[in-house]
Amino acid sequence: MTFAAIATGFCLATTAAHVVSTVVVAAKCRVRPRQSRPADDANPVTVIRPVCRLDNFVKETLASTFRLDYPNYEIIFCLARADDPVAPIVRQLIEANPSVRARLLIGDDNRSPNPKLNNVLKGWDAAEHEWIILADSNVLMPPDYIQRMTTRWRANTGLVCSMPIGSRPESFAASLECAFLNTFQARWQYFGESLGLGFAQGKSMLFRRHIVDRAGGLLKALGAELAEDAAVTKMVRAAGLRVHLVANPFEQPLGVRRLSEVWSRQKRWAILRRKTFPAAFLPELISGSVLPCLAGCVAAYSYGINPAWSVAGLLVVWFSAEAMLAIIAGWRVSLSMAAAAALRDLLLPGLWACAWLSDGFVWRGNAMNVEEKWVEEPDAA
Repeated sequence: MTFAAIATGFCLATTAAHVVSTVVVAAKCRVRPRQSRPADDANPVTVIRPVCRLDNFVKETLASTFRLDYPNYEIIFCLARADDPVAPIVRQLIEANPSVRARLLIGDDNRSPNPKLNNVLKGWDAAEHEWIILADSNVLMPPDYIQRMTTRWRANTGLVCSMPIGSRPESFAASLECAFLNTFQARWQYFGESLGLGFAQGKSMLFRRHIVDRAGGLLKALGAELAEDAAVTKMVRAAGLRVHLVANPFEQPLGVRRLSEVWSRQKRWAILRRKTFPAAFLPELISGSVLPCLAGCVAAYSYGINPAWSVAGLLVVWFSAEAMLAIIAGWRVSLSMAAAAALRDLLLPGLWACAWLSDGFVWRGNAMNVEEKWVEEPDAA
């Protein structure tokens, strides 16, 4: 087999995988169910929201927790430090919504290398219900948020989760983050679920307490990995269960972002994916359009075709497929998104390489390293 034939086969195979994944995910996300009221005897649910510092739209996203159309739920906000600037916002929201059962728990329970896990442990211990949702502070919850989570639970479910869908970008860097979150990461996560390979995503996760208790409790189950969503995925699979995704993922409004923070966040996530699921991380090198376009250039040149036309045709196919998915799913579509998607694909090989060359990163001011291990406390503790 000639080098040109190999390049052609690689180009066609990767492009076909890209198009097939967009078609499959578009079919899964094309129907947006009407909002429906839950039954009056619906299972009570605890919603735990760890908060830390001020994010864009934080008051709006936290306020959405109080507007859920659900008959029986409690809210527990978890905060590590009393002097955190988000604390007054949480208190104001609790005071402004006395009809909703909500409380703020403050304290730093430093029992794992993961600051987020340490923050939610007190909320998990205080939760009164069997059904528990952990939701990041930057998730915007629609009124039927709990219903959309609980209705995805099946007999073989160990966790229901939702990845974030970026919205309301107010800078090009924010559009770049949308390009990463929506038609790239969400697409592959939904496609993986369609193959029976569901992965957890820490933005919104619905648990049943007894499943976590069987795995040794929240600290042991989620502290087994530095990334709690990877730990949850392994916990669920070890129990012979599956991770299921909501039919339509929830919005994360972005506002203004800087390129440096988008790069830092994507690099952190890439390092964690490489550490926790290295075999699944390997193909990410060929998941963007850069290497298929290079292979297309080689093949076109070998067959006497203008490489520029080859690249142009490939890019039209790749980004038209993504635009189709975004339109059908109701995600953000704009001219800036095309440029953002192109930049994203240019960055993907660099992110992939950085993930293999680095073990450390900084998250919310905390220096972390993927080689850190959770150490079980003595029974006396």
